[in-house]
Amino acid sequence: MAKISACIISYNEEKKIEDCLKSLLPIADEIIIVDSLSSDDTLKIARKYTDKVFHQKFLGHIEQKNLAVEKASHDWVISLDCDERLTDELQQSILAIKNQLDETDSDAYCMARKTFYIYRWLNHCWYPDVKTRLFNKNTAHWGGTNPHDRIIPDGNNIVKLNGDIQHYSFDTLSAHLQTIDKFTEIGADELIKKNKKVSIFSPFSHGIWIFIKIYFLKRGFLDGFAGILVAMLSFMHVFLKYSKVIVKRKANENRNS
Repeated sequence: MAKISACIISYNEEKKIEDCLKSLLPIADEIIIVDSLSSDDTLKIARKYTDKVFHQKFLGHIEQKNLAVEKASHDWVISLDCDERLTDELQQSILAIKNQLDETDSDAYCMARKTFYIYRWLNHCWYPDVKTRLFNKNTAHWGGTNPHDRIIPDGNNIVKLNGDIQHYSFDTLSAHLQTIDKFTEIGADELIKKNKKVSIFSPFSHGIWIFIKIYFLKRGFLDGFAGILVAMLSFMHVFLKYSKVIVKRKANENRNS
């Protein structure tokens, strides 16, 4: 039977990390945690489940997750965030293929992610939010654009498993707003670093599109008031990200003039 390393990055996640770790116990042969210098009880809780806890000042979501993968002892890796956990069905799906992992021709495995947003499960807005999370570290790595990281395998044979990752995202509207501010800052810097073309119309066009996609195409209206909140705040997220690019570039032009 192949062995699986579970890789997690953490920072002040004392409220959520334990349920994440418990859900990994039935399928993981080791747990790797790279912590960004937490100041709460995250490390105390983590050490109840593993002695492989590493300290690293935050390098970026992609960089931090790749560092965790590098520290894995086994070729096959499952990667979760602290606010995620495996359902019983997903655990069984992974156990069912574990014997064949070393002989499989699959490049990676993906699964649906279902989000609990403040007070209810989202059945439409962000579902099924399919994520590739089980992969061979020799043929796949974390990539994408910070903070929206994703697994990039060498091949295209990605098999979907039954069961969900349960994602306990935001506990309050304030928490969502704080994340929007933080992530749009990171996202804007990444767009500037890649020299992406952004016009004064970009905040509107990209923002309106994400609202239409979530609320109408994904039928977010069936998620009730939570669906309205998610669609509106997703519009705000995209609008602010592109607006920050414009503002940062204009500020830089003024400094250099």
